[in-house]
Amino acid sequence: MSAHVPPSPDRPDHLDRTTLAGLAPAQRPAVDPAGLRTRLVHFGLGAFHRAHQAVYTENAAARSGEPWGITAVAPRSAETVRTLRDQDCLYSLTERRPDGHHTRVVGALTGALAMGSDAGAVDALLADPEVTVVTLTVTEKGYHRSPETGGLDLTAAPVAADLTADPGGPLTTVVGRLAAGLAARMRAGAPPISVVCCDNMADNGTALRRVVHDFVRASAWPDRAAVLDRMAVSVAFPATVVDRIVPATGEADRAAARAALGVRDALPVTAEPYRQWVLEDSFAAPRPPWELDGALFVPDVAPYQLTKLRLLNGSHSALAALGAAAGLTTIADTMAADWGEPLVRALCAEVAPTLPAGGPDPAAYAGDLVVRFANPAMQHRLRQIGSDASLKIAERWLPVLRELRARGARTPVLELSLAAWALGTGRTDAPPDPAADALAACWERGTTPAETVRALLRVLGANDLADDDALTAAVAERLPALRAGRVEP
Repeated sequence: MSAHVPPSPDRPDHLDRTTLAGLAPAQRPAVDPAGLRTRLVHFGLGAFHRAHQAVYTENAAARSGEPWGITAVAPRSAETVRTLRDQDCLYSLTERRPDGHHTRVVGALTGALAMGSDAGAVDALLADPEVTVVTLTVTEKGYHRSPETGGLDLTAAPVAADLTADPGGPLTTVVGRLAAGLAARMRAGAPPISVVCCDNMADNGTALRRVVHDFVRASAWPDRAAVLDRMAVSVAFPATVVDRIVPATGEADRAAARAALGVRDALPVTAEPYRQWVLEDSFAAPRPPWELDGALFVPDVAPYQLTKLRLLNGSHSALAALGAAAGLTTIADTMAADWGEPLVRALCAEVAPTLPAGGPDPAAYAGDLVVRFANPAMQHRLRQIGSDASLKIAERWLPVLRELRARGARTPVLELSLAAWALGTGRTDAPPDPAADALAACWERGTTPAETVRALLRVLGANDLADDDALTAAVAERLPALRAGRVEP
């Protein structure tokens, strides 16, 4: 457990640079924040970035002596930006270890901007020659991808609004803001830049490249063709795999951070000890030497990406849906149930034949997941994991179902998981989901359970799976037991 120095009357009671000297050495940032400069822009000021990419970047700066600082851009929460600025862009990270927590302050952030009100400052940074890397954690829904084409959904209201808005003014989508900023960089003749999607999407680099290019192509900018030509050679979109379990922060976490540090931190984050970052080695410009902190650079991230997406993220979604059906609250709760560990191992075994060679061993990976998920110090809430499920399972489960069923393989664990998700869409207390209304409407039509499952799959854009009578019947057969709160792998 981290020790702390009690606050003194002559220093503030909240975390900022003036309070760092009063912390124990092990609690201070790995690098002097005053020595950093903004060389990286990050979209998404959530807990995951602050517990993952920011930590890698701070440690890379500390170990290399290079001044890699991050300006983080919040797409929506201006309040988070104000709070972070009040703390000189400092915050604490607590690793929840089975043998005791460890809390320290992270100093990687050199600035915080609100994407709307600070649009000019964001574009200026994106055009700044010293900024050579952009990273993003905006969740799957932040890319506004069409479920049918995988490209930018031009019919989505926020996208359509941004396409008709002044590109120099406030925009509401990260894709629009990023496209406008990169276009300004191309027009200015600034050096190349790398844009790294850190969200859980298969082939996320290509996915991000496509939606950004789609936005430029659909814009009314007179020079859009020239911008696209320049982007083709000056903007790289490396694929990446990120991994660390980061629960949502609660009041108990804020109280624990204050107890550990002796000062109030309004924006603490907590995480498991484990973390991983695998990146495609195809950057177009200088980048932080993240490998000094254990990041892995490889020619092809696909084996790692699909393993993480389908085993870890796929298991997480399954546990979230099944745990909710069983009346549980956290991932640790599901692992304490008699069905938790067997389900994770069975799901990984079922999915393993769809994974490419060259990645982690699926059985060993499953064993690691069991240990990580069962960590009693973690309180990763099922509701957090189950949010936006319609987007998540379209990436994590449906491609696997298609591939396995095309081979004639059995898919009992995925069918069970899909049934639990389907049941959850009809609950009034279901986690938030962008397709919530359309999903709930599927239960109001008074059809058979199999027809309801079929309708739910169609909402996901999975017409092929909806037309699989054997699949919809198998999923429907699981509903009565789940409705009674029984999970029967």
